[in-house]
Amino acid sequence: MSHHMLIINPGSTSTKVALFDGKKKLSEQVIRHEGEKLRKFDNVADQFEFRMEAIDPWIDSLNLQPVDVKAVVGIGAPLRPLEGGSYAINDRMLEELQQRTWSNHASNLGAIISFYLGDRYGVPAMIVDPITTDNFTELARVSGIKEIKRKCRSHALNLKEVCRRQAARAGTTLEDVNFVAVHMGGGISVAALARGRVVDVNDGLLGMGPFSPDRCGAVPIGGLVKLCYSGKYSEKEMLDKLSKHSGLVSYLGESDLRKVEEMIDAGDERAELYFNAMAYQIAKEIGAAAVVLEGEFQSVVLTGGMANSERLVDQVARRIEFLGDIHVVPGEFEMEALAAAGYRFLTGEEDLKEY
Repeated sequence: MSHHMLIINPGSTSTKVALFDGKKKLSEQVIRHEGEKLRKFDNVADQFEFRMEAIDPWIDSLNLQPVDVKAVVGIGAPLRPLEGGSYAINDRMLEELQQRTWSNHASNLGAIISFYLGDRYGVPAMIVDPITTDNFTELARVSGIKEIKRKCRSHALNLKEVCRRQAARAGTTLEDVNFVAVHMGGGISVAALARGRVVDVNDGLLGMGPFSPDRCGAVPIGGLVKLCYSGKYSEKEMLDKLSKHSGLVSYLGESDLRKVEEMIDAGDERAELYFNAMAYQIAKEIGAAAVVLEGEFQSVVLTGGMANSERLVDQVARRIEFLGDIHVVPGEFEMEALAAAGYRFLTGEEDLKEY
């Protein structure tokens, strides 16, 4: 019996699409979109028809019969804080995505396109572990200032998939063990995963934790307040500075880790300092996550694109080796994670939750 699924993962300038049969990838394509054309749409959700025109030729090339497709699985967008798992796409979710209730992010199209294709084929459409997957306790939400609560935002989809695989290799399940899981990419998430639940994480967009190639992470509060009131930046410009123009790009004018390493190899001492500082801060945050789990976890798992850097992994690992086993899983596995969740649903292992 086949378990064919269409997988939809829109990004800022591309849409990743794939056809899986269960956990086996049959076809995958990255469809590029012209940035100039995308910028014409103030609301990302309005890109729907534009993107479908680019996706349909790939679908047509698959020569699928309607009965061949069993489910459509899309990337989850920022939504209200949610329990982890897989969610059926419903009218309320679509309305919030179209109205930009929580964000105006390319991933908003994941559910919108998936619902449309699910309707086309008459099959269930779902999303999986969006970045607002939230298992914080009230204790973890406390920030230290009454008007602000800590937010649970992370690379939950990739983190949980990588740890699920690591648990399987150890002969157990994600729901039975704890991990300190670290996604190292343009943003960095350092999460305490307690039996598959994100019970604490730094919020790598505009939260705490280490700086990344282009995000600021935690910064001295007094200096930040002065910068905000310097008259140099509007609120939007300040948010853009913190989330897009900080970190390595602020210090070195470069966010590509490979190029930063080339600078180090050429003898650039400043590049080495800031590279090492980023590794230092990642290691510090891993220590914090280990404390949240009270030292009870199976291993530290390092994943994401920057986990391909042996220099970065070595810098982090030498500081945290006293914590126990360290497993490095370079890259991201979002498409595989979406397909695996769809397969769990189709085989009755996991039910869809209602949004």
